[in-house]
Amino acid sequence: PGGAAAAPLPEEDCMKLNPSFVGIALSSLLAIDLWASKRLGVCAEEGSAWGSARPLMKVIEVSGHGIPWVLGTFYGLCQSDSSAAREVLLNLLFALLLDLVMVAVVKGLVKRPRPTHNKMDMFVTISVDKYSFPSGHATRAALVCRFVLRHLVLAVPLRVLVVLWALIVSISRVMLGRHNMTDVLFGLLLGYALYGVVEHCWLSPATAPALFALW
Repeated sequence: PGGAAAAPLPEEDCMKLNPSFVGIALSSLLAIDLWASKRLGVCAEEGSAWGSARPLMKVIEVSGHGIPWVLGTFYGLCQSDSSAAREVLLNLLFALLLDLVMVAVVKGLVKRPRPTHNKMDMFVTISVDKYSFPSGHATRAALVCRFVLRHLVLAVPLRVLVVLWALIVSISRVMLGRHNMTDVLFGLLLGYALYGVVEHCWLSPATAPALFALW
């Protein structure tokens, strides 16, 4: 009947019409993230503000790529004749493989597309790399940085260079337009946390004799 009171809206529709403060805050942060990331993508294209630095940024990109790190570590493990070095290299290989798996899982779950200004010319990509969150380079940089500083005896200048490398690799992801800032920040946090997992599960002749018997 015309005079009947209108039926109340379903709860989910009420939530859409009256978004929560948290929802508004997250939407605002996402908008800021996208805007700032695009502004900082100064090497995203050859015609960008710092387009001439793009080749250098791509060299930095390769320095943080997973495949060279995994292959290089495996080669060093096969060539090493020191039991102490083999232990360190085996755990570095474990760390790198753990990093690849965890990043792939999170990317597959979140499925955040890469920035619209990204030029898809990355080195040796796989299907999951069409997603942006988190940055695998940033995760790997943080993980390798902590690992190297903990297990290699380096002079102070070299330790500083390792930290700078990790920071530059991470920053280059935004500059190249590969990732948004939150992708990189979460990647750094994830890599930092993954190192703790590696330390907790440290492989040694006592805990993993079968692995060390291979070399």
